[in-house]
Amino acid sequence: MKKLALDRRTLLRGLLGGAGVSVGLPLLEAMLNDSGTALADGSDLPCRFLMFYWADGVDIASFEPSGTGDAWNLSEALQPLATSKSYVNILTGLQNPSTVAKTHHEGMTIFNGYNYIDGGGLDSDAGGPTIDQLIADRIMAQNPDLPVRSVHTQISKRQSTDGDGGTNAIAISHRGEPGNLVANTPITNPREVWQTLFGSFAEPIDTRPPRLKVIDAVRADAARLRKTLGTEDRKRLDAHLQGIDELQNKIDAATPACMLPGEPTEENVDVGGKEPITNVTQAMSELIAYAFTCDITRVATVMFKRFVSATVFDEIQAGEIHHSASHQAGNNTYKQGVTYVMERFAQLLDVLRTTDDPTAGNLLDSTIVYASTDCSTGFTHSISRQPILLVGHGRGYLKSPGVHYQATPWNGNDGNPNATGTTSAALLTCLQAFDETATTVGGGPGQTSQTISDVVA
Repeated sequence: MKKLALDRRTLLRGLLGGAGVSVGLPLLEAMLNDSGTALADGSDLPCRFLMFYWADGVDIASFEPSGTGDAWNLSEALQPLATSKSYVNILTGLQNPSTVAKTHHEGMTIFNGYNYIDGGGLDSDAGGPTIDQLIADRIMAQNPDLPVRSVHTQISKRQSTDGDGGTNAIAISHRGEPGNLVANTPITNPREVWQTLFGSFAEPIDTRPPRLKVIDAVRADAARLRKTLGTEDRKRLDAHLQGIDELQNKIDAATPACMLPGEPTEENVDVGGKEPITNVTQAMSELIAYAFTCDITRVATVMFKRFVSATVFDEIQAGEIHHSASHQAGNNTYKQGVTYVMERFAQLLDVLRTTDDPTAGNLLDSTIVYASTDCSTGFTHSISRQPILLVGHGRGYLKSPGVHYQATPWNGNDGNPNATGTTSAALLTCLQAFDETATTVGGGPGQTSQTISDVVA
């Protein structure tokens, strides 16, 4: 029997409140070639990229792992990553190449390889495109019909306590050419992310009355498609639709925490004055996972919190602003806060690791996650030894099990740590996973042609 050839961009369609809606499909066997090693049209299977940023640095002593190469052990702060350790490559001892300084702002060079553009006072703009957007450029050039170029999310809604501004303060993703960049401002409301990724609704999400479910609107189209699919594809389709339905139920059930107040300065309503960080992390993680599975987008970012923000980690009874705690050497609340951030990062990784990739394995097998912060030591804003986590296999591109690449051993000095090499090498290493012809990344003092071969399979 001739195999059904289904286009990768196939959507389920229907009407909801008089408006057309569409829902993406997971990657089905009908969309692959006979061997399952590529799409039916011969193009490569999807490889995804996710950038994760947390603010205010780390406590080096409790963050950097012991051992190097493949004989490394999780540090105290990295213990939450235990379930995903085989996917984790960690880079330490590298030097951020920025030659300008304005506390946390210069640290953002770790995501693009450019000096920032000074905006005066505590303002700065990104000096060049970030690595996620360079990768998105390559992906979109090869897949121009991909529905969403990239999606950008933010967990904590708190703003700067010191008035820090400019695009570096509000976004970690920037698209375009130096001097003509656009900041991809992240979304803090999971329901808005849902709308961006999974369909159009008749009314604004925060003002409309209870709505019909998207699944109900496309059920008839799904039934028609189901009749044409094989047994395994039917199972995938059923599981996919059930997962979307469950996710919508979770988001709808969390309405009090996600409803926008009148004239807010923040985008979500807190619960009892506290941010529901764990719940928001889970919702955003699941949305990203579904978007990757549906091949709606292949690039995503997560800004966990802005630098110098008023974020308090109430879920661990921190009792003080995390940024303020970072300015006190040896502050135990700060150390606990860094571990808490790694718990939430692990939460994201766990969702990816436990979500099947339709072609084989899980989403971490087909994704590269680039995670870092804006300084190494918070109380001096040092940009020496800013850690970088490269997580996932990227369809066999990164080493598995992961390794600890240590550019140079730590000198034991928290306030003035040593470093060598350049963090831009990590950017080019990631870029070459998506464009093997790329030879440089960054600009000015941050430009490099170096890569970190130790983490490449």
